[in-house]
Amino acid sequence: MNAENLIARLDVVRTTGPGRWLACCPAHADRDPSLAIRALEDNRTLLHCFAGCSVESVVSALGLRLSDLFPPRPLDRPAERRPWPAEDVLRAVAHEALIAAIAIENMARGEALSTADRDRTSLAAERLRDAAVLGVMS
Repeated sequence: MNAENLIARLDVVRTTGPGRWLACCPAHADRDPSLAIRALEDNRTLLHCFAGCSVESVVSALGLRLSDLFPPRPLDRPAERRPWPAEDVLRAVAHEALIAAIAIENMARGEALSTADRDRTSLAAERLRDAAVLGVMS
């Protein structure tokens, strides 16, 4: 459902800009428009009630579902996988590498690792291997 069809179901609608409207919220006894509606270029519709109503309660009061605010996804196209931001990946890899480095230093000094430390070091090694394999595959 596009924004114009949604707006047709609302009361006291006024335009506030291109692809933007204010209307009375159908989820509460609204006398002054408190529901902001915004149409995005990709055919998604955003809603925000300044009185605090949830988006779920707004669409329910209109006899709609949340999915009605979004364009249908083509069935022949799988969901898009978005890569993790490089900074987040590097931070995670650095954290796992630090855990491994601490364990290696402790073992080099002849200190025995506790069971919890061994388990965490094994997890760090597994995560680093996975990161290396995924990095090669991308």
